[in-house]
Amino acid sequence: MYFRKFLWISLFSVIAPLTLVVSAFLLVKPFLIAEFAGQVLGDSASVSLLPQSQIPVPSFTSTLYSSDARAIILQKYLRRFRSPLEPHSRLIVEISDKYSLDYRLLVAIAQQESNLCKKIPDNSHNCWGFGIYGDKVTRFDGFPEALDTVARVLKRDYIDKGLDTPEKIMAKYTPPSVVIGGPWAAGVNQFLSELE
Repeated sequence: MYFRKFLWISLFSVIAPLTLVVSAFLLVKPFLIAEFAGQVLGDSASVSLLPQSQIPVPSFTSTLYSSDARAIILQKYLRRFRSPLEPHSRLIVEISDKYSLDYRLLVAIAQQESNLCKKIPDNSHNCWGFGIYGDKVTRFDGFPEALDTVARVLKRDYIDKGLDTPEKIMAKYTPPSVVIGGPWAAGVNQFLSELE
């Protein structure tokens, strides 16, 4: 028992001073190197040390942009339903911002009209029932063109004219739904809430 205490005291007596000496050396080392470099390289050598306040300190920063979060929300939602719109999640947010639309609106209408583009006329890329009346089908070259066109028209012909809720949009976008009690607006509202 006494031997164990003696061993710990001896070990501490050796390690503590050694730790202090190494720490002091590491603290003074930059100054010694600068002085040595000045002696070896002559007065023409310029060795400078940054003041402690200017020494770069590694840091971790994180910035979360709301558009990134919105794109992730859309991507998860679209992936859950295996929608072909999933790769366009970020584009949907960008186009929504471009036209000052709720980023969820294009997806909610696509969900109501075509089960997120799974039930659309062949080769139409038209997930929004946009310009589809009987045999007439509006076709787009791809989803980017369709997204931009539908968003532009929603902004210009609906939102800017005060049709800024699913109920108000429904009255012009799909009037027959109004006559049967508004299931279109109810569906769009439900999908909007699922995306919150």
